[in-house]
Amino acid sequence: MQKNTIITIILLIISLSIKAQVNDSLKSIDILMIDIKASKTVNGIGRLGEYQNEIIYAGKKTELIIIDSINANKSLNNTRQIIGRIPGLNIIESETGGFAANGIGFRGLNPIQSLEMNVRQNGYNIAADVYGYNESYYVPPMEAVERIEIVKGASSLQFGPQFGGMVNYEMAKAPIDKKVQLNASLTAGSFGLINGFASLSGTCNKISYMVYGQYRYFDGYRPHSLQHQFSGLARIQYKATDKLTLSLEYTILRNKIKMPGGLSDEQFQQDQRQSFRTRNWMTTPWNLWTANLNHKINNQSSINIKSTFNYSVRNLVWRNEDGGPSAIDEIDTATGQFYPRELERQNAKSLTTEIRYLNNYNIKGQNQTIAAGIRVAYSQFNKNSGGEGSNGVEEDYNLYGDRFAKDLLFTSLNIAPFIENTFRIGSRFSITPGFRFEYLKSTASGYKLDDSDYIISNENRNRIFPLFGVGLQYKVWNNNNIYANVSQAYKPITYSSLSPIGVTSKIDQNMKDSKGFNMDIGYRGNVKNILNYDISFFGIIYNDRVGLVLKTDPTTGQEYTYRTNVANSLHLGLEHYIELNILKLLSNKYTNTNLSIYNSFSYVRAKYTSGEYKNNSVEYAPEFINRAGLTASYKGLSTTFQIAYQSKSFGDGSNAISSDDPAVGIIPAYYVMDWSATYKFKMIQLKAGINNLGNQKYFTQRADEYPGPGIIPSIARNYYVGFSIKI
Repeated sequence: MQKNTIITIILLIISLSIKAQVNDSLKSIDILMIDIKASKTVNGIGRLGEYQNEIIYAGKKTELIIIDSINANKSLNNTRQIIGRIPGLNIIESETGGFAANGIGFRGLNPIQSLEMNVRQNGYNIAADVYGYNESYYVPPMEAVERIEIVKGASSLQFGPQFGGMVNYEMAKAPIDKKVQLNASLTAGSFGLINGFASLSGTCNKISYMVYGQYRYFDGYRPHSLQHQFSGLARIQYKATDKLTLSLEYTILRNKIKMPGGLSDEQFQQDQRQSFRTRNWMTTPWNLWTANLNHKINNQSSINIKSTFNYSVRNLVWRNEDGGPSAIDEIDTATGQFYPRELERQNAKSLTTEIRYLNNYNIKGQNQTIAAGIRVAYSQFNKNSGGEGSNGVEEDYNLYGDRFAKDLLFTSLNIAPFIENTFRIGSRFSITPGFRFEYLKSTASGYKLDDSDYIISNENRNRIFPLFGVGLQYKVWNNNNIYANVSQAYKPITYSSLSPIGVTSKIDQNMKDSKGFNMDIGYRGNVKNILNYDISFFGIIYNDRVGLVLKTDPTTGQEYTYRTNVANSLHLGLEHYIELNILKLLSNKYTNTNLSIYNSFSYVRAKYTSGEYKNNSVEYAPEFINRAGLTASYKGLSTTFQIAYQSKSFGDGSNAISSDDPAVGIIPAYYVMDWSATYKFKMIQLKAGINNLGNQKYFTQRADEYPGPGIIPSIARNYYVGFSIKI
């Protein structure tokens, strides 16, 4: 069935391509323009040009989403609707359960807290520590985002050595033709959702400014849930000359989150809304300061310098993992009070500077492009864990015991120069080789409790690793091209990886760095404004992959999860995105009316190729992810219906179906339907929608960490309505 579908799509593309070539003389699109208009799209999803913002994208698998053209629940950052059209997107739906951000992953890679991704905002890193703790606990509100840029696989040379690729949230810019512009929106929804957003922006002579604030209140789907969140950004930009622009921006996140714990399989089947941990609290204050310099040296070359300081905190107090999900958070009959909670505190400071230079030059009349730069990053991460918290029920991050069980300071220094060059041979073919050199020094100091004794830790690691890659691109006709690339990837183990936050699994202290390759080959393009497509095959060689395995204690017979280098894995698969504008296919006379269908499909065969679990599926790697939708619009009214299917996956490398340890077991296949609509009338926009229309009972994660081990249920059917105004 899948084979026939693929053949049909390919034949459709070929037939439309021939028809366009014979009957029309389409104007060639200048993909060298550093302009978002160079990225063609039918309805909200497209791809990046050959280069943009001192970054080369030629030969790479890129995707682009224009947020304003998507019908979605942006108040809750519904990832399934907003970026679900990207083929192969695997989502950990934790934001509606209490975490500050959903996790994402592609191609059978771990999606939890976007561990395998390089997550950016306006081109700079927003994780607390590039290598130490690169989990994403902050994602900007989608109401403030203009577009989302994604580079899969071969992003390691320009952005760092990660396997999963890069995602960049580009925030809306100030209008250049208005001194004052006001945007405001208010959304209400199920389970007590209230979301307010307002932004003020404009340009006065050489100065432009942008400030926004978002406040969200959410009771939550399950008992013992609560979410208060404020996020905001302030940016000022000074255009000193036609060639020099300077800007400063500050990003803030403040939240207070109460989150219920995980469930066992039996508890989930009985009632997915129940909760046995009533006193879990978390706060994640995030602060980002960024200075940016753009200088157009001449018509051929430019330079960009970004420097970002991140000072962020993550505090947790929770009924810990003792007893698993079946342990009820109850009152001690001897004292008449609750048992003391466990307390953890993390403080992160990092300073990252990236310098990027791009130059266009000629070889025998043929334009060539070179991009080079360097990243210098220094991070400090102080982790206090295993402390005795209060026996109360309210938010309280004070230490009530003598000392923490662990008090560790991690540091990392990263210096990484890189260079890529696009060599164009004729008007159709280009080859882009690249090289990145990574130096990483990591240290750990402090103490940790081991067998009732405090052990002093003072260690350091130094490593260097070169990364090579090459991309190929052949322009078949107009804006349709064949692309291919291969690049090295690397995931270093730091001391913080050996002492993760709130994890209930046992940790292998001898874990090794992971290394491997990413590969892509595909065919993509547009036929007029009728068809948008991208069909590709990919491969990932992932050696010494870190994951969970299920083990049994020989003394007690109790099962437990063990985090270690499971084995080598090989990920092979197919991705396609196809979007067809039905009305424009039939006739060009429909100017105010649109009817389009899209399909986003991925197949991945992610298997371990060595070790004890050879031929087993990699955990959190569903074979099939398929999302299909229909968008209809007439004048100011637009509506989208989407159905998403995801096949089963496993919680660990042993592929256990079930276990006494709730972090291990199958993650069943599921269907989810979403509907959203938007009506625009002059300055006002009305919006409404229903998520999980069929009220499916499903989950995407088995946690082995905070807020408690076990299944984290996804939210049931929920509604939202709202309006926005732009003045």
